[in-house]
Amino acid sequence: MFYEPSKGHGLPHDPFKAIVAPRPIGWISTMGRDGALNLAPYSFYNALTTDPHLVFFSAEGDKDSVVFARETGEFVVNLVGRGLAERMNASSIDAPLGFNEFEYAGLATAPSRLVKPPRVAGAPAALECRLTEIFRPKTIAGADSAAHVVIGQVIGVYIDDAMLTDGLFDTVKAGTTARLGYMDYTTVTDIFAMRRPRWKAD
Repeated sequence: MFYEPSKGHGLPHDPFKAIVAPRPIGWISTMGRDGALNLAPYSFYNALTTDPHLVFFSAEGDKDSVVFARETGEFVVNLVGRGLAERMNASSIDAPLGFNEFEYAGLATAPSRLVKPPRVAGAPAALECRLTEIFRPKTIAGADSAAHVVIGQVIGVYIDDAMLTDGLFDTVKAGTTARLGYMDYTTVTDIFAMRRPRWKAD
């Protein structure tokens, strides 16, 4: 089949998110200027570059995470391990601004080292970030899309020592959880390695 998104797909559900998958989950913790905490998962999340370490998350609308990141200029990306997946899902509730998703999902906080928002206690890893910019991507018509893209520079990295195997972060041990389409998720249960080819000049 082939379809144009603007004209509809004729399927029971939009397949777009199932095709662009798996997507890493950015479990974003933020703190408002008044000290209120927010925790929410975003599957439109990824790294941009390593020089410097930049990450982004994208919210469809001016969500609480965007508001708090704009207010304080900081956020933390928490890695979702399989053991935390259900509580991550609980934290996605569409609660009003100022609602504490940590408490609602039964999660403890752990202090960050370099930023004020706490990380999720028990998360296999976390990235402490300082905001660099927030922008609205354009459509092909030149209008603002609904998305608010939040970019942060990673200034601190927390790793649970138990997730290191021979000095390498063990993605399988962490049970890294990713988003698929519809109501579906997956976890990393096996990996394989391939060395990137290098051009040999004569």
